[in-house]
Amino acid sequence: MCGMPQQHPVRSTPSRPSRPDASMSLLNNVMDHSLDDGYAEAAARRGETGTARLPRTVRGKLGLAGGLILAALVVTLGAAQAQESAPTLAKERGALIKRIEKASAEADRTQREVQSLRKRLDTSRSRALKAHGGDSETKLMSLLSGATPVTGPGVKLVLDDAKDAEQGQGGGPRQNSSFSDTGRLRDRDLQRIVNGLWQSGAEAVAINGQRLTALSAIRAAGDAILVDNKPLPPPYTVLAVGDGQRLSTVFQDSVDGRYLRALHENFEIRWSISAQGELRLPAAPSLVVRSASPPPKAGAAGASEPGTGKGTS
Repeated sequence: MCGMPQQHPVRSTPSRPSRPDASMSLLNNVMDHSLDDGYAEAAARRGETGTARLPRTVRGKLGLAGGLILAALVVTLGAAQAQESAPTLAKERGALIKRIEKASAEADRTQREVQSLRKRLDTSRSRALKAHGGDSETKLMSLLSGATPVTGPGVKLVLDDAKDAEQGQGGGPRQNSSFSDTGRLRDRDLQRIVNGLWQSGAEAVAINGQRLTALSAIRAAGDAILVDNKPLPPPYTVLAVGDGQRLSTVFQDSVDGRYLRALHENFEIRWSISAQGELRLPAAPSLVVRSASPPPKAGAAGASEPGTGKGTS
């Protein structure tokens, strides 16, 4: 009986269960071996020799403590040096104050000597002029030239810029000037007002205590007004010696008085005028007489007309 060849059954080996993260072998390797082998060996050697490093937090605290100690030493040394130099600075300051006080006292003494010599000079000059009969003329010339102080009735004219000096109305009496049309008083405005006072009968004029003479100049430097190169801040107080009420009336009715009213109407320049019973004007500090000669006697050869004595200042 012919039979079919007998087949041996195939035995199947049981398969191992697969890991869920089998497909992430590279990531698993990195996670399992986070420390490089070389670093691991070096750490093991340091552990064996007992030279393990201190934690970073301890090192930071030690470094901070060292820095604070160094800063404290620097501050202490600086304070000690300042304390040592304090007496020296105080001594130098005291010496400087003494020098300033000494120089101020010398300047005061010199000023008193100048005033004394000036009085002696005036007395000697008056005596000499009386001998030649020209004392009254000299006093008049000194008064008109501003060489001596003057006291008498007159007017007080106060001028000031507009409250809002940045705005201008345009046109008006200064429409052809090189200045912008604002509410600020200009040097040529002040020139015109002072000339109007002279023409109205003023005998002496001062602006903010600055006496005007025939050599005085009113100029501008930017928005500042200079009188004899001295800057004057607003408000401008103009004192004019003369017949007070008449001087005030004549000036306000003059062309320059109308010009001042036009400044107020167009640019809101503020001004006020009042008659004064007594005004005191100082002498002009910049006026110096350098040479003078008495008038020739009557009947002398080549005698000139009286009152033609020459002098320069």
